Amino acid sequence: MFDVLTTGAVVDELRRTILDGRIQRLGMVDQLTVAMEIYAQGKRWHLIASADAENPRVHLVDAMPSTDPNTVTPFSLQMRKYARGGYITDIVQPPLERIVVLSIAKRMSAAAAPGPPSSDVAPGFSPGVHGDLSGDNDEFEDDDIWSGENVSRLELAIEIMGRHSNLVLVDEEGIVRESAKRVNASMSRVRQIQPRKPYAFPPVPEKPDPRQVTSATIEQLLATGKPGDVFATSLVRGFRSVSPQTAREVAFRATDSVETTLGSISRDQAPEIARIVRNLYQPLLTGAWLPHLYLRDELPIGYGALPMQHLAVDAEEQAVASISAAIESAQMASGHDTPKDHAQRRAQLVQNIDRALQSVNTRLHSLNQQYERSHEVERLRRWGDAIYAYLWQIQPGDTELVAETEAGEERIPLDPEKDPKTVAAEYFEDYRKSQKAGEQLPERIAAADAERQYLEQLRWQANEAEGFAAIEDVRKEFEDIGGSGVNPRGSAQRSPGVNPRGAKGASGKSSSSRRVTPLTDSDGNLYYIGRSSKENEHVTFEIASAGDWWFHARGVPGSHVILRTRIPTDEPAQELIERAARLAAWYSQKRDSGNVEVDVTQRRHVRKIHGAGPGMVTYRNEYTILVSAADEKMLGLE
Repeated sequence: MFDVLTTGAVVDELRRTILDGRIQRLGMVDQLTVAMEIYAQGKRWHLIASADAENPRVHLVDAMPSTDPNTVTPFSLQMRKYARGGYITDIVQPPLERIVVLSIAKRMSAAAAPGPPSSDVAPGFSPGVHGDLSGDNDEFEDDDIWSGENVSRLELAIEIMGRHSNLVLVDEEGIVRESAKRVNASMSRVRQIQPRKPYAFPPVPEKPDPRQVTSATIEQLLATGKPGDVFATSLVRGFRSVSPQTAREVAFRATDSVETTLGSISRDQAPEIARIVRNLYQPLLTGAWLPHLYLRDELPIGYGALPMQHLAVDAEEQAVASISAAIESAQMASGHDTPKDHAQRRAQLVQNIDRALQSVNTRLHSLNQQYERSHEVERLRRWGDAIYAYLWQIQPGDTELVAETEAGEERIPLDPEKDPKTVAAEYFEDYRKSQKAGEQLPERIAAADAERQYLEQLRWQANEAEGFAAIEDVRKEFEDIGGSGVNPRGSAQRSPGVNPRGAKGASGKSSSSRRVTPLTDSDGNLYYIGRSSKENEHVTFEIASAGDWWFHARGVPGSHVILRTRIPTDEPAQELIERAARLAAWYSQKRDSGNVEVDVTQRRHVRKIHGAGPGMVTYRNEYTILVSAADEKMLGLE
């Protein structure tokens, strides 16, 4: 568990390894996770720090994580400007906080040097660089590279606090320069994190300090709680910075059980409990950490900066070389997203979409079977009519009626326990129900088929996505539809010859997260390519005008391509049509299929499918051309 003790162990490890090191490389793994390569003590170290609410962490990793240059945020820009190329001059843990503070100093050019700081110093934050620099320097040979002006001194506060986790860059006067998450007053009345505002650590709760606990403190805890209260839970509530894992360890060491209640603990045990608590927190002062990993069926189920006896009861205990090694092992086993390469992230997304596709295909198969069976609904009506027609022939106890109907001779099942008229009425009722259900089946089949096509579009986009930002766009879109499929609400019905294609549904304007930059040919004609469903929506319904030309590979997932001629015309040159069509073929599932059929129509003939998910449109007045796929470089587009 990433608690105060883990944070302390991480800080001590970082001080032993990367203190005075130079940040040689820096990049964003995603919008909330930064990775750094730090040169210190003659070797390269790799640090990851994340404010992800579900998986916040800071620790060393074996290799530099794959970063995405397309992830550009205000925080990442500030980090690249003021941290990359800088030196880590101090690493501290504020008392009993899950916060790691890296002090970073960097010589800036005169133009890039930070402006004058505010005079408003943040309470609880120590301005300035802590300590001297003695690490390697590839740029300067002076004995004192910090002499003179234009030296930036900032501190990166890595806050590991669950959903409140954050990465905050603070200047030497204690003012927030930028953060991974901005927190305004509407989000938190207690603590705001905003640029140009003073930075302060979280408010200190008025609870006893576990490092200074006494038997009297434990006695008070026992006296004020209810006898049925779980001791470990009371420790978490009653003391500052005691995590559930640490509390369970205290309970186990003191009572041999993590389920012990307050009522089963006597006052005589208070001195021993106080000693156990103090001993667990002693390494915060001494640095005597003993990180361990706990495995069950060879898979990590937990870790600790110190041996956790309560975890060892039903798990294999394994000492590890460092707390970072323990954290990384637990990360990989927990299923959290810790890819060494974006290919792993992409593969996981494709796997999730495949599961959704399998579910939709199963449902579609079932609906089609129901539709085939619905043609037999007339048999129920015939049987009801026949029973009434042959009532005179049916004897009590008969189990079937052999009768001539409009379909020929049929054997009609009867219920010997029921009156024949009742059986006939039941057949008529089943007929009405089946008839009603059968009327809805075509609409449901069309909706499921639209769902299938949309998921296939998403799957193709996931396979084509490069870098975190593109993969994340597809993942968010998949989650927006519930992670399983869309709900077209029956709107996928279309006129003959009109096929659904990739764009956004009728849920308002697109919110594509990235600007679509057009390609240009030597004559000044523009070519827009949608590389995700939301971008398809954007280029087709927000960028394109009615007279522009729209292209899409026929019958397969792919990008929308828009051709905007330099001089508007209803008859573009065939060369331009073929060039745009070859782009559409390239950005489609049939890229490697040789010649590709591409549909062409004017934008005015493309319509959203009302209620359908992104990537679903109809179009008309199209014609189809056969082209070979080519990308922008092959076509000489810039």
